[in-house]
Amino acid sequence: MEKREKNLVVLAAGIGSRFKGGVKQLQSVGPSGECIMEYSVYDAIEAGFNRVVFIIRRDIEQLFNDSVGNRIRSICEKKGVEMVCAYQDKQNLPEGFTCPAERSKPWGTAQALLSCKGMLHGGFVVINADDFYGKEAYRLMSDFLDRLPADAQGVYGLAGFCLRNTLSENGGVTRGVCQTDAEGMLTKISETKNIVRDGNDAAVELNQQKVHLDGDIPVSMNMWAFTPDLLERLEEQFATFLRNGGLETLDSEFLIPVQIGEMIEKQEVRVKVVCTSGQWFGMTYAEDTPAVRKALKEMADAGNYPDPLF
Repeated sequence: MEKREKNLVVLAAGIGSRFKGGVKQLQSVGPSGECIMEYSVYDAIEAGFNRVVFIIRRDIEQLFNDSVGNRIRSICEKKGVEMVCAYQDKQNLPEGFTCPAERSKPWGTAQALLSCKGMLHGGFVVINADDFYGKEAYRLMSDFLDRLPADAQGVYGLAGFCLRNTLSENGGVTRGVCQTDAEGMLTKISETKNIVRDGNDAAVELNQQKVHLDGDIPVSMNMWAFTPDLLERLEEQFATFLRNGGLETLDSEFLIPVQIGEMIEKQEVRVKVVCTSGQWFGMTYAEDTPAVRKALKEMADAGNYPDPLF
C-alpha cells in the first residue's frame, strides 16, 4: 500500500526585506545554533510527515537557501523526506484582477497557501516559520490527518493551545481565542489584544476594566490541518475579497483565520479544535529570546532533543 503524502507547509514569505538583519525567523536559539524552523522540521518528521513545503518569495530565495534552506534540504534528504519551495507573489491574482503598482507586499497568509495549488496531493499542516509548537502538537495534528478518509473534504483541524502556555513575560500579546461547540468544533476565533499573564491564568483590559481569562482557554497559534480541497475554496474567496474592496486597500490582507471563519459561518466547512497541553514558544519581543534559548537547552539536557539537533 502506497504511503499517503503528509505535508508540513511553513509560512516563511514574511521573512522580508530585513532577512539580512538577523530577523526572528532566523535567530539562533538552539544549543548548537539551530533556528526554530529546524525544530519544526525535526518534530514534523518525527510525527510522520514525509514532505516539507516552504512558502517564500523569489526575491529572498538565495538568502533563504544560504541561511537555512540548504541545510534543511540536506537534512530532509538524509531522512528520506522531500523538501520543496513554493513562491508567494503579489502579482499572482485570479483572472481579471491586476495588482496595483503601488502595492509593496503580498496579500497575506491565505494567498500564500494559494501558491501551493497543484503541489499538495495529501493532507497538510500549516505553521508559522518563527513559532515553536512542540512535539505533542505535531503528533496530534498528524494523527488527525491520519484519521481522515482519503477522500475527505471540508473537515479541517486547528491546534488549540492552552492560553497560559502562549503568554510572554515581557508584555501583552494578541491571541485568537477559540469558541467551540459541544463536539469541540470551532464556532469562532476572537482576536484578543494585549493579553497579559495574571498568576496562573491571564487577563485583558476591556472598557478600562480588567477581565480575567481562564488559562485553559484554547487559543489559535496558526497551526492548521487541511486537505487539498481548501485551496479551491480559498481561490473563490480570494476573488470575492478583491472584488469587495481588497484590491483598493494597499495594505489589505487575505488571512487564513478570517477566511476559515467565513467558511464556518456559511457552514461550508467544519474545524475540529485539537487541544494540546504543550508549550508554545515565540519571540513576540526581543526580550523573549533568552527564555526560548533556555527552554530549548533544558529540553536538550533532558534528552527530548539531540544536541546538535541533526
